[in-house]
Amino acid sequence: MRRAHLTFAATYWVAKRLPVMISCELSYSERDPYAVTLILDSEGEHPVRWVFSRELLADGLTGSAGEGDVSVWPENARAGEWFLWLEVGRAPHTALFEMVAEPITAWLLDTYRLVPEGYEGARMGWDRMTHLME
Repeated sequence: MRRAHLTFAATYWVAKRLPVMISCELSYSERDPYAVTLILDSEGEHPVRWVFSRELLADGLTGSAGEGDVSVWPENARAGEWFLWLEVGRAPHTALFEMVAEPITAWLLDTYRLVPEGYEGARMGWDRMTHLME
């Protein structure tokens, strides 16, 4: 089974003027080709794991995406640097993260090399999924 993994730093905006750097991990497996897993504060005492669609992450690199517990949008700021914003949770209990978009974009392209867009269904273990539903 092939996987794509990325470790990176993100800024957790605890408040408008209180940024905290945290370690994060993104992972993708062809075993679950529709989803990506994001672990926030991966080296901390209480890491938080979010699983959401790879399509949502891809859409969030070019425009605002997500209406539920995960929202993603890009920002081109600070001397041409490109950032990705991620908000998780439901109001009023949300958390906002800022991350450099370039490594996430490169990682996402790696996931499409593993499982091209449109071929996710062919990689699903439908027998396994059917067994889990029974």
